[in-house]
Amino acid sequence: MTWGRSSKNKPNSQSHFGSYWRGLITQLFLVTVLPLTLLVIAFTFGSLVLHQQAMRSLVGERDQLAVQTAASAIAEQVRQRANAVRLISVDAQEVSTDDLDALLSRVDFLQSDFDYGLAFFTKDGALEAATGDPALWESSIAALAPHIQAILASNRNTLVAPGTFVHPKTGDRLVFILAADPARQRITVGAFSAAALAQRILDNNNPDGNSTSYLLVDRDRRSIYRIGFLFTEDELREHAGITEALNGERGATYQRIGDSEHVVAYSPVEPLGWALVSEEPWEMVDTPMLRTTQAAPLVLAPVLILALVALWFAARQIIRPLQDLETKAAQLAFGDFQAIEDTVGGIAEIRRLQAGLIHMAHQVKAAQQSLHSYIGAITAAQEDERRRLARDLHDETIQSLIALKQRVQLTRLAQNNGHDPSSLIEIEALTEQTIEELRRLTRALRPIYLEDLGLVTALEMLARETGQIAGIPIGFNRQGVERRLEPATELALYRIAQEALSNVARHAQASQAAMDIQFSSQAVTLLVTDNGKGFNVPKRPSEFASSGHMGLLGLYERSEMIGARLEFMSKLGEGSQITVVVPVSPALI
Repeated sequence: MTWGRSSKNKPNSQSHFGSYWRGLITQLFLVTVLPLTLLVIAFTFGSLVLHQQAMRSLVGERDQLAVQTAASAIAEQVRQRANAVRLISVDAQEVSTDDLDALLSRVDFLQSDFDYGLAFFTKDGALEAATGDPALWESSIAALAPHIQAILASNRNTLVAPGTFVHPKTGDRLVFILAADPARQRITVGAFSAAALAQRILDNNNPDGNSTSYLLVDRDRRSIYRIGFLFTEDELREHAGITEALNGERGATYQRIGDSEHVVAYSPVEPLGWALVSEEPWEMVDTPMLRTTQAAPLVLAPVLILALVALWFAARQIIRPLQDLETKAAQLAFGDFQAIEDTVGGIAEIRRLQAGLIHMAHQVKAAQQSLHSYIGAITAAQEDERRRLARDLHDETIQSLIALKQRVQLTRLAQNNGHDPSSLIEIEALTEQTIEELRRLTRALRPIYLEDLGLVTALEMLARETGQIAGIPIGFNRQGVERRLEPATELALYRIAQEALSNVARHAQASQAAMDIQFSSQAVTLLVTDNGKGFNVPKRPSEFASSGHMGLLGLYERSEMIGARLEFMSKLGEGSQITVVVPVSPALI
């Protein structure tokens, strides 16, 4: 049957696309582009003042939220470090003084949090063990003594001493976190730089290094850490927002400084009693956006032209080629393989898509031709097998039965005449020969040994019989423990081996061959090898028929039917190997 295409099903792409093109440009320009342009112009010039006020409030809210977030992050870091010191204190309760250094070495991962170290003190203030600078801990004993007495006298598990001690060498203000063990016999202390903690948090809060300034002060208005401020220490003490933050308030205010207005946001750092203040000229954030907004009307005309060019390009290089390709793909679906060959043009992606469709069409066409050739070969093979079977039955089996009938008649005449019935021996031999011929024909039609004795025995007998007929030795080897497979799988493997050995006998010109079957827990593997003349293996199964390898195509089809993997290895003058790997179902193991 030949599949054709009807002319009434072919779309009239030219007329359809012409009306589509005219409607697309007109509608997009009149309904979308032009109204949108007018609206943008009106919106641009009418919203400058509102935009400025909104940006002023937005920057204030943003800075207020940023300061509150940074203050909360500093407080959360202090709480986490306090929890870590408390847990170390609990672990130290059951540890002797000699084992404190080992305990400190196990928690060295906290070094980044406690950059000035960890230490253990007795309840009397004597230093037992420490990490970091020993001189620091010796010099800080006097400063820590009142805090040690305070935590021992209270019911609290931890105590934070915020920035009361200044490092004698670096000038850093240190924060001490103290934790008493449950028995209150030992005090665990962690020390870290307040400036380092603030720098880590504020650098994350201000990654771009913009014009925002930050100031962190303790409860005595002493500067702990600052970014961007150029004022003196005394000027910073009276900076706006510090008093409010130290009183526990949070918010934002605006200050006129020179020709610009600054946003000042403030928030307390509650567990420590510190104050965090930020300052930023909000025009520095708003001015680039305002300039861009004011220049927007000047670029609307080029934008409109670019939009029209983009529409034209899309229609010419994308829409039309895609419609043409759709039409050709529909023709290809009706079997017109030549239609897809005509180029549709367009952008590179569409051309590559058409090239892929052309390649697919070639493969489908080759597959159809291979299928037709294979079906023809199967039909011819069936007819050849029928002729051979009829010839064998006529030339051998029927003739043997006729001779058997004549022998029976002669024997009966000999008995009537009183002669010695020695011809019964000849009848027995002729009967046995006829039986063997029928068995051979039966085995050729259906391998009965496969059902009765299993795949291995059937393959072994096949190798022996093929070797006797072809006149070459064919070795057989089994590896692993034999197991029965599905009947369809065993029959397919037998037919594959039968076809492979037949190819060896008829075409390979080999002096010897071998067949191996291997059983494993994952698969059953069948290998057929020979030392014949070899052949060039086609790259794809679709090329088997065109290159005259009908037998290989049959092996491929049978392997596909049982879900097996088929591999051909051959080189001219060096023989061939056929490998079939059948995955084993867990239920058969």
